[in-house]
Amino acid sequence: MTAPFASRRPKIRFIFNPKSGHNARNPYLLERTREFIREHDLNAEVVPTERPRHATELAREAVATGCERVVAIGGDGTLNEVAAGLTGTPAALGLIPCGSGNGLGRHLGIPNPGRGAYATLLNGTVREMDTGLVNGIPFFNAMGVGFDAEISQRFNRLTRRGLTSYVTTGLRAWTSYQPARYTIRNGTTTVELDAFIVAVANSDQYGNDCFIAPGAAIDDGLLNLTVLRGVNTFTAVPLAVRLFTKRIDGSRHVTRLSGSHFTIERTTAGPIHTDGEVHETGTTLEIQVQPRSLRILVPAAA
Repeated sequence: MTAPFASRRPKIRFIFNPKSGHNARNPYLLERTREFIREHDLNAEVVPTERPRHATELAREAVATGCERVVAIGGDGTLNEVAAGLTGTPAALGLIPCGSGNGLGRHLGIPNPGRGAYATLLNGTVREMDTGLVNGIPFFNAMGVGFDAEISQRFNRLTRRGLTSYVTTGLRAWTSYQPARYTIRNGTTTVELDAFIVAVANSDQYGNDCFIAPGAAIDDGLLNLTVLRGVNTFTAVPLAVRLFTKRIDGSRHVTRLSGSHFTIERTTAGPIHTDGEVHETGTTLEIQVQPRSLRILVPAAA
């Protein structure tokens, strides 16, 4: 019988983002992590990030030095950076979800720090999941173009985050945002339409239980594209209700496609987001799945 993970004392690196919203407001998490390491006599270290994309460097360094698990302590942005350094490697990603949305963590049933996230690092199982690329930029939960990229751009400038701040930011952006024209291809289907949001999801939700792709699976070799169109003063609230109740498929303002590759063409260059992180890109977006390319630790029941 294989010895329990903790008793083997493999190398672990915890990557802590001190500027992640929850971490900045709750610095006790850093000490909680160190207590967890001491309590279970783990062969582990905690390394804080110092700048954007630093977590990717730290994750790659951890793999090079023989770490079997690399744990991201932060939100979706920290997850994205750490996972980018682990994709295609034998190391497993651990997650202590401390962000505003925690979309992938919620999809996988990974609890927050106060509800068992640390126990999952000892008792969980490793699962292989798909990852995505958009113009070579990795994403793990969802990417998007349109209104959600606009909100992400504004949201990332805030010092205080959370669902309330996200909703407030969205309402402020609502008054000035205009839908754009997109041509979307997935190899078998081509659609051309004016869209408010074009999202490509790996899991079923953005975060905060806002389900942009109900029924999505992270290990089926497919990505799930959702278009929201015809969004106006009269349709916005019903659509929002459908998003939070997993019923967007019943709306005539929603188009959904699945595939391993999408090409999205738009009339002007502009921002996109990948797991909430904003990038400026050109008019053509090439999106593809990388099947089962990341090992991630999930609760045993999942």
